[in-house]
Amino acid sequence: MPSRRVERLSEAVKQEVSKIILYELKEPQIGFVTVTRAEVSPDLRKAKVYISVLGDEAAQKKTLCRLEHAKGFIQTEVGARLQTRYTPILTFYLDESVKKSIHISKLIDEAIKDSNINIKGELEE
Repeated sequence: MPSRRVERLSEAVKQEVSKIILYELKEPQIGFVTVTRAEVSPDLRKAKVYISVLGDEAAQKKTLCRLEHAKGFIQTEVGARLQTRYTPILTFYLDESVKKSIHISKLIDEAIKDSNINIKGELEE
């Protein structure tokens, strides 16, 4: 279980990376990006930043590539804002949880549609 300090730093990294991408990153090829979570290692030297990108798989990969290209700038800005002893080394990952939740929701909708049970739970004839 992560310590309270690691949890606070993870949330701070998430917020700062979000702000930097939204307001300061002048990269036209980056689409609609949402930082879903950040996980800072216990030694506070590394951080995994999970992002969700609106668009198809090609747009997601392109955005992830552009964020990796801008990682130095983002990392420098995060270090300046957080004022910790070590600036966490950022690594960006696509967050698949949104995609999986949409898929599960579709499966549930199909199962409900295919079943013979109406909303009240009674059998239809």
